[in-house]
Amino acid sequence: MKAHSLIAILFSILLYSCAQQESITVVTTGNASARTLFGTDRLVKELEDQGYQVNRKIIQEWEADDKSILIGEKDDPILMDWINNSNYSQALSSEPSKEGFQISSTDQTIVILGSDASGSLYGALEVGDRLRQHGSLDFNLNLVDQPEMVLRGTAIGMQKTTYLPGRGVYEYPYTPENFQWFYDKNLWIDYLDMLVENRMNSLYLWNGHPFASLVKLEDYPYAMEVSEEDFEKNQEMFHFLTEEAEKRGIWVIQMFYNIIVSKPFADHHNIKSQDRSRPITPLLADYTQKSIAAFIEKYPNVGLLVALGEAMQGEENDIKWFTETIIPGVKDGLKALGRTDEPPIILRAHDTNAPLVMEKALPLYNNLYTTHKYNGESLTTYEPRGPWSQIHRDLSSKGNIHISNVHILANLEPFRYGSPDFIQKSVLAMHEVHGANALHLYPQASYWDWPYTADNTNERLLQIDRDWIWYKAWARYAWKSQRDRNEEITYWSNKLSEVYDAGDAGHHILDAYEETGEIAPKLLRRFGITEGNRQTLLLGMFGSQLVNPYKWRVYPGFYESCGPVGEILIEYVKKEWNNEPHEGETPTQIIDEVVAHGRKAVEAIDQAADKVNANQEEFERLKNDVYCYNAFANFFSEKVKASHMVLRHQYSGDLEDLEKAIPHLEKSVDHYKQLVDLTKDTYLYANSMQTAQRRIPIGGDDGKHSTWIEMLPHYEKELMKFKRNVDLLKSSEDGKIERADVSAWTTTKVEWLDNISHSSFVLKEGQKVYTDESGRIEQIAEEIKGLNAVLLSSEKQKSEGTTLKFANQTPVKLVVGYFNSDQKEFSRAPDLETNAAGNLRGESEIKLANAMKIEGMPRVNIHTYSFEPGNNELILGKGKVMILGFIDGTQSIEYRDAGIIGKDEKEAIDWLFY
Repeated sequence: MKAHSLIAILFSILLYSCAQQESITVVTTGNASARTLFGTDRLVKELEDQGYQVNRKIIQEWEADDKSILIGEKDDPILMDWINNSNYSQALSSEPSKEGFQISSTDQTIVILGSDASGSLYGALEVGDRLRQHGSLDFNLNLVDQPEMVLRGTAIGMQKTTYLPGRGVYEYPYTPENFQWFYDKNLWIDYLDMLVENRMNSLYLWNGHPFASLVKLEDYPYAMEVSEEDFEKNQEMFHFLTEEAEKRGIWVIQMFYNIIVSKPFADHHNIKSQDRSRPITPLLADYTQKSIAAFIEKYPNVGLLVALGEAMQGEENDIKWFTETIIPGVKDGLKALGRTDEPPIILRAHDTNAPLVMEKALPLYNNLYTTHKYNGESLTTYEPRGPWSQIHRDLSSKGNIHISNVHILANLEPFRYGSPDFIQKSVLAMHEVHGANALHLYPQASYWDWPYTADNTNERLLQIDRDWIWYKAWARYAWKSQRDRNEEITYWSNKLSEVYDAGDAGHHILDAYEETGEIAPKLLRRFGITEGNRQTLLLGMFGSQLVNPYKWRVYPGFYESCGPVGEILIEYVKKEWNNEPHEGETPTQIIDEVVAHGRKAVEAIDQAADKVNANQEEFERLKNDVYCYNAFANFFSEKVKASHMVLRHQYSGDLEDLEKAIPHLEKSVDHYKQLVDLTKDTYLYANSMQTAQRRIPIGGDDGKHSTWIEMLPHYEKELMKFKRNVDLLKSSEDGKIERADVSAWTTTKVEWLDNISHSSFVLKEGQKVYTDESGRIEQIAEEIKGLNAVLLSSEKQKSEGTTLKFANQTPVKLVVGYFNSDQKEFSRAPDLETNAAGNLRGESEIKLANAMKIEGMPRVNIHTYSFEPGNNELILGKGKVMILGFIDGTQSIEYRDAGIIGKDEKEAIDWLFY
């Protein structure tokens, strides 16, 4: 009896509870699209979570006499017939643009009308968001909303932190061994849900050559580079991904580099899988065209993003490849599907003359989009300018969709970044300065290690969880950039208070984000060598790099494009010495500002700490990042102050300037030790790209030098060497140090294989360096005197480039002299910003600076290319370059500035740090 009584009581309670639930009817039509139904499902779940009893009906069954939500899109005739015969027709007369929606309400009914399927989806999500925020439905809600940017997307790299054995950069087949996460459907659902919740509508997958993992070619069956089992998995996953993305209004886009072929294809034809300098051949063109056609036919809803740069060079090649291989491949695929429309093809502007390519391609294919990096491969400014901004304007002015790509974020790795103010201003600059109307967003950090962060935790953190504010902020301002600053402070403060259950302390957490958000951008744009992932800013910089940045090959256009007008340190000190007026941002201003940012960020995060009641572990990680930024700002500030005094000594000759530098250099090391303590147990690495492509502050060969604890001994050694050199200067009678004698490099011979008679000459003063030019060597560094150089025609180099084929029995280094000029007649020195494979032979760094003076020619810097024994080939691009001979490949070469410069120029002072 007692049991029966208890059951009766519980049943009564249940009935009473149900009676207390407010009932709501959610209505769609029989024509509802997959996106409308997905949005409806999400809204129904939110209603149920908030305690509503939900009834679902189609409009034909609906009496409209109870509280209801009606959801649909404007081209649904059943829905529009109901609206036109109701009192909603006038209220719903607005015309929101693509993906927009209208919401109109009465006491009984909320009508959500999308301009298209995505609009109805977003309208449903909007009502759900407001319900979650306020706890109940608002039957007085009336609004019209639509996105400003037509594409709002994120990127995922089908890449890894290191190269695969036997493969080059970007070459990663789609396999469970390489990308276990790719086959995790639950992870994809979480990611796609994150995108749609943030109103993102595109997803880019980046890979060197994805086709051999996703399609089979009848003419090239041997090209496939995955097993049959993995191929079936890849097809199934791609169909799953695109179907799930489609119902969330997300367009999947596959990116690929050119020209890269699959490794099995390359091995079969005894060619390289990628070779920037090789010409276009019928075989390469046919294979790529058929790969693209098969991909379009197999995955008709997937877009293509085309990178013409990095694995191909030359404007003529870019135009020919795009117009005669890629576009025909897309058309062949569409023809096989029986389609006559032109889905978008996205052209990447990196390392190509994109305006010229567009000019030649538009007559052949009208629906072309373009994309270009926002601040290069970092986040540096919301005041972009200069030549890189002009590329954006040239492309956006054509009237097509132009996408701003927030790329790599090399200067933000690995710490958390989430400054809504900086991000909002950046999106405004995309619109107002660049003319962009779309966003392509990279992960905030660890792009090469997706989906994980660099945090050292028991279970690795996912980027979408840790960096939620990064995605939410960019998405919010891509949807609408013009938002009141005070309202945004309130919005983000409330959001952060909600995440950490921090009461009224959310604004302190926001302050910490926004103060730290200025540090890395300011430091890189004023002191960096490059915005590219060749440099990992947050590992620091050496004094030698601050006082002689051009030795490290400052990327052309970086200073002029990635920040407001200002001065780098060497310019600032020169002007200061000459009593000349300064212009724009100055180095001393920036180091003062970043130190203040760090201090204020620490104060703000400390004020919030006691108020945090949720996500405590993540808050502690965020707090640690704030402390890291503060330590880094102080480290960098002291390093700049020391370098300032060193550069001043270059003009004054006063040893007291060098003595003043020592305490600053000592303090910089002390601050770096703090950074080591803060990171040694909390981070696995600083930079997710762990290859020889990374050169600043130091080479990342074999994954080395990716943590602060690895870098500390180098900074301590730098301090020791600087003190030693200052002591030597103080003890010398004339204030100068006798430099160690240098000896000539050891020459060696090779056998030429190209059936060309190579005329040679011995490098020495008075010698001509070209067959068809009169300029002679006036000065030459001791190291390269006596080398057996190759006498070539400069005109032939300019028209055809330079190709060398040779055999060597022992390891050799080829010594190459590049002219220090950006004029088109000269071949460009190896450039990792545009050629990720540009250091495979150790050629990217200058080995001997200012090594020759030739009559009527620019300065010459020496690079070397290493070759193992065997038959070898080197192809250099068009333009004048000197082939100075072969040397023993095993000898050690230390960098030196030979100092062969003009009489009015200052000799580099970076030797003080060596």
